[in-house]
Amino acid sequence: MPLFTLGIEEEFQTIDPVTRELRSHMSKIVEGGQITLHERVKAEMHQAVVEVGTNICHNIQEARAEVTELRRHIIELADQQNLLVAAAGTHPFSDWQDQLITPNEHYDALIDEMRDVARGNLIFGLHVHVGIASRQEGIQILNAVRYFLPHIYALSTNSPFWCGRNTGFKSYRSKVFDKFPRTGIPEFFASATEYDEYINLLIKTNCIDNGKKIWWDIRLHPYFETIEFRICDIPMRIDETICLAALMQALVAKIHKLLKQNLSFRPYRRVLINENKWRAARYGIQGKLIDFGKQEEVPYRDLCGELLDFVDDVLDELGSRKEVEYIKEILDHGTGADRQLSVFEQTGDLKKVVDYIVEETRHGIY
Repeated sequence: MPLFTLGIEEEFQTIDPVTRELRSHMSKIVEGGQITLHERVKAEMHQAVVEVGTNICHNIQEARAEVTELRRHIIELADQQNLLVAAAGTHPFSDWQDQLITPNEHYDALIDEMRDVARGNLIFGLHVHVGIASRQEGIQILNAVRYFLPHIYALSTNSPFWCGRNTGFKSYRSKVFDKFPRTGIPEFFASATEYDEYINLLIKTNCIDNGKKIWWDIRLHPYFETIEFRICDIPMRIDETICLAALMQALVAKIHKLLKQNLSFRPYRRVLINENKWRAARYGIQGKLIDFGKQEEVPYRDLCGELLDFVDDVLDELGSRKEVEYIKEILDHGTGADRQLSVFEQTGDLKKVVDYIVEETRHGIY
């Protein structure tokens, strides 16, 4: 696979236009979508979730075109079923206990194993694959890029509400997902062999039946030559999704470039990176993260400037400068969580928040 190709997966909510609740009718959307979109649309465990994924994209412009096309198709299919489509990490007020599960042997087995942890996992994410040369090179890049996961995550925060409550978090989605095993920031692995031995041990001891049940915030994909970023909430706008994907691609390209120059990026311990992940979930872009090199707290906006400087020399090679620099728009106008909270503060009505999410999900499509 060529280096730094992109694949983007987005998980959407299907919404009742009257009640603004989640509505468990995505099967009609999936059936309609598979006629035109084929393998790029699929059902998820909860019937109110529909996932779409791009083909392999060779640059960020191709990725934007595919993400836009997929969103447009899903929204049009939903319209035909008298449904709305919303992009947010959690629904502002629907309760997971009211949602139907998709009939499927795989999902039945998952619920049999995990019970309410699986049933309660009513969350919506963004997954981005970046193509790599080999698994050995991939593990070196993964070890380094873990440090930047909280920085990326803060920009994506889009789930402040859960079951009708303002949780106080900018991303409550990660708190829900933390209940699953094998989630969060991965450990440092010395080699791809060590990584694969870990997965094979879990398979051998019946902890998992395949490597896709490693649900870390970033992983080497078990079947493709890609690094898969899994930490982000699904953003509302296409522009935000493309910005995050471009940033992930740029980080992989930059660390690859350093490796080729025999330069290393200092790996940090998982326990330290987790401190920043917690801050990102709680405060998003409004808080401070820790600069572990300086051993001090730094306002997120300052760290973001340093992050842009870090990837600057690969942006023109990738043709993604405009897309990555959309970060400045996010800093100016707030993440999805900031904007959801602003609507709620103005209206006091979570249905108005849902309406806003639906409107933003359509932004830039037509």
